[in-house]
Amino acid sequence: MSTVDHYENFPVASVLCPPHLRAAVVAIYHFARTADDIADEGHASAEERLHLLATLRTDLQNGLRQSGPISPNWPTMLQALWREMHAFDIPCEHLLALLSAFEQDVIHTRDKRIYQNRTELLDYCTRSANPIGRLLLHLYGINDAVALQQSDCVCSALQLINFWQDLSVDIARGRFYLPENARLADELAFARSLMLKGAGLVHQVPGRAGWELRLVVQGGLRVLDKISRTDTFLHRPQLNTADFALMLWRSLWMSHKPPQPK
Repeated sequence: MSTVDHYENFPVASVLCPPHLRAAVVAIYHFARTADDIADEGHASAEERLHLLATLRTDLQNGLRQSGPISPNWPTMLQALWREMHAFDIPCEHLLALLSAFEQDVIHTRDKRIYQNRTELLDYCTRSANPIGRLLLHLYGINDAVALQQSDCVCSALQLINFWQDLSVDIARGRFYLPENARLADELAFARSLMLKGAGLVHQVPGRAGWELRLVVQGGLRVLDKISRTDTFLHRPQLNTADFALMLWRSLWMSHKPPQPK
């Protein structure tokens, strides 16, 4: 998941995203999209990619402080982001965490590093995925400890699910997200338990956004079902119309007390 390639669940321009938050969500997405393109797209060397990511970090911070030089690289994207960050008091730490994850992607690809265990991979998720959930909860005014923990579970689960569905793509690009000596079946079961652990968050997020989150959770669980029946070292599983209908049905019937992982 290069990271942002897998933000299919990011509610950009969604009809379920509250209109007063849409500009902020889009600004955050464009920042993440820009950083992802720096890390993944084109033919730049690893050193050039790392330099651009460092420049983006400096520009982000200097613009917020209104001090120091700003590069001419991303004026429109950054101006929109700064405006929304000031309007909603958006924490910069989560955006910096995303940049750290993108830098890690570049370094691991350059050095052909393999994640040694699940702990290392989850540490990556705390910077590549969890900040997105926390940023969205911030916009919705949700900041209690339980909700934040549930959000982290959902976001890390989505990140892992995207890893397991994209093995055929990532390995070919030099990205080895499956921990060394790990059994895919075990990793699928762990991702499912993590998703179920965080599923109760759908009842804390208000209105239309809560319904969108239900679809996100059910979408992740459905992709896990598809992965279990697909050799993802060769093919990426695809959701079809019947899958989306099932996701919608299951979303409508999510209980007020989410099922506990076995």
